[in-house]
Amino acid sequence: MNYFKKIIKYAIPYKKYGLLNVLFNILYAFFSTLSFLALIPMLDVIFKPDSPKVTVKPVFEGVSKIIEYFKETISFYIYQVAGDDKAKALMLVVGLVIITFFFKNIFNYLAMYFITFLRNGVLKDIRNELYKKTIELPLAYFSEKRKGDTMARIGTDVLEIQHSFLSILEMLVREPLTIVFTIVAMVAISFKLTLFVFIFIPLSGYIISLIGKSLKRKSDNVQKEQGYFLSLLEETLGGLKVIKGFTAEKEFQQKFEDSTNRFYHYSNTLLNRTNLASPASEFLGIGVIAVLLWYGGQLVITDGSLDGEDFIAYMGLAYNILTPAKAISKASYNVKRGNAAAERILEILETKNPLEDVENAVDKKTFDAEITINNISFKYEDNYVLKDFSLSIPKGKMVALVGQSGSGKSTIANLLTRFYDVNEGAILIDGTDIKNIKKHALRQLEGLVTQDSILFNDTVKNNITLGIEGKSDEEIMDAAKIANAHEFIKDLPNGYDTNIGDSGNKLSGGQKQRLSIARAVLKNPPIMILDEATSALDTESEKLVQDALEKMMQNRTSVVIAHRLSTIQKADLIVVMQKGKIVEQGTHEELISKSGIYKKLVDMQSIG
Repeated sequence: MNYFKKIIKYAIPYKKYGLLNVLFNILYAFFSTLSFLALIPMLDVIFKPDSPKVTVKPVFEGVSKIIEYFKETISFYIYQVAGDDKAKALMLVVGLVIITFFFKNIFNYLAMYFITFLRNGVLKDIRNELYKKTIELPLAYFSEKRKGDTMARIGTDVLEIQHSFLSILEMLVREPLTIVFTIVAMVAISFKLTLFVFIFIPLSGYIISLIGKSLKRKSDNVQKEQGYFLSLLEETLGGLKVIKGFTAEKEFQQKFEDSTNRFYHYSNTLLNRTNLASPASEFLGIGVIAVLLWYGGQLVITDGSLDGEDFIAYMGLAYNILTPAKAISKASYNVKRGNAAAERILEILETKNPLEDVENAVDKKTFDAEITINNISFKYEDNYVLKDFSLSIPKGKMVALVGQSGSGKSTIANLLTRFYDVNEGAILIDGTDIKNIKKHALRQLEGLVTQDSILFNDTVKNNITLGIEGKSDEEIMDAAKIANAHEFIKDLPNGYDTNIGDSGNKLSGGQKQRLSIARAVLKNPPIMILDEATSALDTESEKLVQDALEKMMQNRTSVVIAHRLSTIQKADLIVVMQKGKIVEQGTHEELISKSGIYKKLVDMQSIG
C-alpha cells in the first residue's frame, strides 16, 4: 500500500471527478439494494393476491420492523392507485422494479463516467512526469539502463497502474457500500439467516487470499521480460544494417524467441493464477448460497419464521453480495500486480538527479574572458579517463584536442556541456564553476556538433530550429547557407518543409552533418564544441562540412575534438592527449617542428 499512497497523489488534481464518482456510487449501492427489496411487494401481489389490503398509512415502529413497514407502505400506495384491480397492482409493482433497476444502472454509468476522467488524467500525468524525468536524468543513467526497459515503464507499466491501482478507486466506495446496504437489508429480513452467512464468508475470503500471495513476484517477472524484449527490438531496428551485413539475423531471432518464450511462461503462470480468482470466489459464493437455501428453506417450511417472498428477495440480496465480493477479491490481485508496476515507475520518478542545479545557481547570459579547466579528474566507472587535466581556452580562440581513441578527448566535450560532472577539480567559465551555473544557461552559451548527426523525424526547418524560438525564415536560410546546406535543401521535394525521415535517413551523411551545423549556426552561441564532426564523412562531404565549420567558427571560441588532423591545422592551440593527460601542445607548425607524437599522427594521415 506504500506504493499506492505514492501513486494516489496524482489523483489530487482530479478530486472533483473522484467526489462525483463517490456520490453516484453511493446512489448506485442504495438502488442496487432497493431493486431487490422491490421484488418483495411484486412477489406478494403474485403469490398472495387475496391477502388483506393496507388501507391505512403505516406508522414506522423502529428498525427491527423496517421490512414490514416497507412492505406495508408499498401495499398502501398500490391500493391507493389500483384499488382491488389485481392486474393493475401487478403492473405497478413491475414498474417499481424496473424504475429501481433503471436508477441503479444510470447511477452506475455516471459513477464510471466521472472516474474515467480521473483514471485517464492520472495516466496522462504519470506519463508526462516519467517523460520529464527521463529527459532530465543524466546520460550516465541511461548508459546503465536498457532503452526498451524505460519504454516499457512509460508504456505498459503505467497502463498496469491504471488497470490495477486506479480500479481500486472505483471499488473503494461502490463495492463496500453495496455490501453494507445489502447486509443491512438482509439483517432486516432475517437476523438468524444473516448470522449463518457470516460464519462462511470469512472462510471463503481466507481461501481466496491464499491464491494471490505470489502474484507480485510473478507480475514483476512479466514486466521485466517485456522491458527486455522491447530493448532488443529497439536495438534491432537501430542496428538493422549491421545485423543484415553480418548475417546475424538468426542470432537476434534466437535472442528474441528466448525472451518471448520466457515471457510466455511467466504470463501463463501469472494469468492462470489471476484467472483462478474469479471461479474460486464464484464457487465459494455458490457454496454459501447453497447453505443459505438449505437453512433458509428450513426457516420457511419448518419454522415458519420467514415468509416465502421475503426468502426469495433475501436470496437475491445474498447473490447481490457475490458481485462486489468478487470485484474486491479481484482488486486485491490487481494491487499485487500493480505493486510491481508502481515499483518500477517510482524507481525512475524517485531517482535523484546528481546534475540538479544548485540553490542560487547563476543564470549566466554572456561569455567574456576564458574557459578554465582546472586539475580535473574523471572516471565513468572504476578507471580514470582524465587525471589532473588542466587547460585554458581564451575567448575567440580555437583549441583542438587530438589523440588516439580512448585518450579522453570526447570526455572533455561531455564535461564542458555538463552531461557529466567532474570527480575532482573544476571547470570555470569567466571564473565561475559551471556547477554553479544553471544547466539551461550553460548550454545556451554552447553549441554542439557531434560525430553522429542526431536528427529527428520532422521537417528540415524544425530540425534546424530545434530548441530555438523566434527565428525568421530568412535567418534559417542564412544559417543553412553558412553550413553549405541551402543548395541541397532547396532541391528537396518541399524544400525546408520536407520531412527527412527517422533519424534523417532520407539524407546522406554529409547532408545530415551540414543540417547539424546549420542548427548550431542558428543558435549562434559564443562557445562552439565540435566532437569529431567530420570523421564519418567522405572526402567531398568533408570539404563542404569543413568549409561550413570554418565559416561558423569565425570570431567564436571553439573547442574542436579532431580525428582528421587536416581539419585543425589553423587552430590557435593544438593539445595532444594520451591516456587522459596532455603530452604536447602548441600550433601546428610548432608541433611539427618538435617531431613528437603529433608529427607521427600527421605522418600516418599523410598530410605533412
